[in-house]
Amino acid sequence: MPDTAVPLRPGRRRAGTSRSSSVLIHALLILGAVIMVAPFFWELMTSLKTFAESTAVPPKIFPASPQFANFSEVFAALPFAVQFVNTVIMTVARTAGQVIFCSAAGYAFARLQFPGRGVLFILFLSVLMIPSQLFLLSQYEIMQAFGLLNTVTALALPGIFSAFGTFLMRQFFLQLPPELDEAARIDGANPFQVFWRIMMPLATNGMLALGVLTAIWSWNDLLWPLVVNNAPDKMPLSAGLATLQGQFLTNYPVLMAGSILASVPMIVLFVIFQKNMLEGIASSGIKG
Repeated sequence: MPDTAVPLRPGRRRAGTSRSSSVLIHALLILGAVIMVAPFFWELMTSLKTFAESTAVPPKIFPASPQFANFSEVFAALPFAVQFVNTVIMTVARTAGQVIFCSAAGYAFARLQFPGRGVLFILFLSVLMIPSQLFLLSQYEIMQAFGLLNTVTALALPGIFSAFGTFLMRQFFLQLPPELDEAARIDGANPFQVFWRIMMPLATNGMLALGVLTAIWSWNDLLWPLVVNNAPDKMPLSAGLATLQGQFLTNYPVLMAGSILASVPMIVLFVIFQKNMLEGIASSGIKG
């Protein structure tokens, strides 16, 4: 009998290969999502446990009875409201400062011609290669000289400018057509008017991306607040929660409950602005 098998067409083979690749990609993405969500899930479960359950061996995943009282104990263990306000002030000041100053510096490096521009920009980028911990001593001495230790101002002042923010905004402004500058200058606009009235409205997504990144970084900043402030009523939440961790004994359910309460504002902020943030980073030309 002759062989009557019908060979597969190339189109069917490509469709099968594409379907297999799609399944593999989605499986990897789901695995990555599970790995990223797992710590937050464990944090949530721990915040609802008793102290004995949080230290049990082998570990218990789910609490026998949810202990919602752990969240109220956070307010008794810390001046939570005061530290929350300190954190908001620090975050808003740093974010506003970086959006304004880094946008102006990024525009100058991207669109203005002045002597030494390339060398100065390289010096800015060199800051990114130096660990931030090396600046702690000099920043502390500056705050001490100005009499700003144990103040909310000391929390925000060193973070109102960053080399990364300047680089990010420079990349964004480089993507805008140069004809915009030329048309505005023909109409009689000076460099500041070009930046303020034309470039900044077009750079909204870039500034939102920088603002969200700065807000998340500022909200979670721990080392600098611990160095510059030691008064509980002048600390942000990150430093305040760190004081709940004892040398020999730590009430993990209360600590995790406080961490969840402190994380909620940044989660909401990211969910609201995630589209603008991703568009801003994508349009800046930075690839990760």
